[in-house]
Amino acid sequence: MSSRTPASFQRRGRSLLAALCSALLATGLSLGTAVPAQADDVRSDEHWLKDLGITEAQKISKGAGVKVAIIDTGIDTTHPDLKGAVVGGADMSGAGAAQGQNPIGAMSEHGTLVATMLAGRGNNKSEIERITSENERLKKAWERAKKSAEEDDDEDTKPPKEPEYEEVPELGPGSDGMLGVAPEADLLSVSLWMGGNNPAGVSVEEQIPKAVRWAVDNGAKVINMSLGSTSPAWPESWDDAFKYAEDKDVVIVAAAGNRSGGMSQVGAPATIPGVLTVAGVDAQDKASQDSSTEGISIGVAADAEQLVGGLPGGGYARWSGTSGAAPIVSGVVAMIRSKYPEMKAPQVINRILQTARDVGEPGQDNLYGYGILNAQAALTAQVPVAEANPMDTITEWIRVHRRGKQTPPVNTDPGVSVEKSTIKPIAAPTPVAPEPAMTGLQATIVMGGGALVLLVLVIGGLQIASAARRERAAAIASGASIGTLPVDEPGRNGRDFFDDLPEERD
Repeated sequence: MSSRTPASFQRRGRSLLAALCSALLATGLSLGTAVPAQADDVRSDEHWLKDLGITEAQKISKGAGVKVAIIDTGIDTTHPDLKGAVVGGADMSGAGAAQGQNPIGAMSEHGTLVATMLAGRGNNKSEIERITSENERLKKAWERAKKSAEEDDDEDTKPPKEPEYEEVPELGPGSDGMLGVAPEADLLSVSLWMGGNNPAGVSVEEQIPKAVRWAVDNGAKVINMSLGSTSPAWPESWDDAFKYAEDKDVVIVAAAGNRSGGMSQVGAPATIPGVLTVAGVDAQDKASQDSSTEGISIGVAADAEQLVGGLPGGGYARWSGTSGAAPIVSGVVAMIRSKYPEMKAPQVINRILQTARDVGEPGQDNLYGYGILNAQAALTAQVPVAEANPMDTITEWIRVHRRGKQTPPVNTDPGVSVEKSTIKPIAAPTPVAPEPAMTGLQATIVMGGGALVLLVLVIGGLQIASAARRERAAAIASGASIGTLPVDEPGRNGRDFFDDLPEERD
C-alpha cells in the first residue's frame, strides 16, 4: 500500500503546521473572479450539469435522504435557492452562530457558494412574481369597473363580481436560480473561521477535527471540504477524526487547491489517505492553470472555471477554483449513496474513479487522477467490487507512520537528550553470558595445554635449525656462495639475516 504523504513531512513543528494551515485557508479559498450574476442567467450558466452527465444522472437520483456536511465558512440559509436544504449545523470557531448558519470570516460567502452548487434547489420567485403581477392586474381592472359602475346613474348597472385570484405559492424550489448537483440532499452547515485573527482565538488546527467528528456524529454520509493548506502534511491531532469518519463509513471529499492561491502541490486535508481529492479542469477539459494543483493523491477532476454560485443575501457570483469542483463531486457521491444506500464508502469512491473519463496521461496521473467525472456512468455502470478503498486508508497510514511512539522516562539525566530519534533502529547483538570462574580442573587443563604448546615450539625450532644447517652444507658442497650473507655476525644477539625478514600476514 502506497503512502500518500511521506513520513518526513509529519515531523514538522506543530506551530508551523498551524501557521501554514491558517495561511492557506485565508488565501487558497480565493473566489477567482467573483462578479455579480443575474438570477435569470444562472441556470443556463451551469454548464457542468450537462458536460459531466449530471442532468441525465438526476433522472435516476437527486440525493434524497443523504446528509452532506459542508465544513466551510457557514451557509446563509435564507438564500432562496437553499430553502429547506439545510437541516442542521454547528459552529466550531466560537465566533459564529450556534447552528453554523451565520457566514463568518474574511471570505464568509464561500460556504454559501459551495452549498448552492452542491444542493441548490433553485427557486420559484419568477413564478411568484408572475402570479402576483397577474392578480394585481385583475384586481385593478375590477376596481376600475366597480368604480365606474358605482358612478353610473343607471340603476340597472351593477358592479362586477370580484374575480378569483390565482393562489400565490410560497417561496420554494423552482426553475430559477441554482440547481445543485444533488438538489434533494440534506445539508449540515459546519462553520469555521478560516485563516488567522479569529476573535474567539480557536485555531484552524483545532476546528477541523472537531468539525469532522461533529459531522459524523450528526449523520453525515458525505463531508465536503473545499479548503486546504500549503503543506501536504497535517497535524497529528487530525488523525483520529479522519479515522473516525473512515470507521463510520463516511466519504470525505476535498479540494486539491488552487495555483492562484499560492499552491503548486496538493495540500492537506486533500493528502490524507482515504479522502477523495478533486482537481479542476477548464472548459476544454484541460487541467486548470489557475484553479488546480497536482499530486499523487488526486482521485478525480471536475469543472473548476467559469462557475456560478449563490451569495449570502440572495445574490449570485461567477467564480472559479477547485472549491467549486469539490461540491460537484460531493453531489454525485450523495446521488450514489441515495441510489445504493447499502453501498460502503470504498465502493462509492471506486465507482467515481472507475467510471471517470480518462484524460491526460493514460491511466491515473498527477493532474486528473483517474480522469474527469462522469456522473451518469457512476450511477449506472457495472463496476467490479473493489477489495479496498482505491484512495488508501488513514487507518493503515497511522499504523505505519505513527507507530513506535514512546513516552520519555520521568527521571532522565539532564545531560542526555530525550528527543525522539529519527534514525531507523537496528537489532542489538545477542548478549553473551560471562565466563564462570575457573575450576581447579580447568586450570590444570589450561596450564597443561600451555606446556604442551611450548614443548612443540621448542622441538619445531630445533628441527628448523637442523634443516638450515643441512641446507648450508648442501649449498657449500654445491659451490653456492653464501659468504656474503650476514650470518651470525657479532652484535646480532644470535640472530641472522633470516631472523630480520618480516613474517607474512594473511
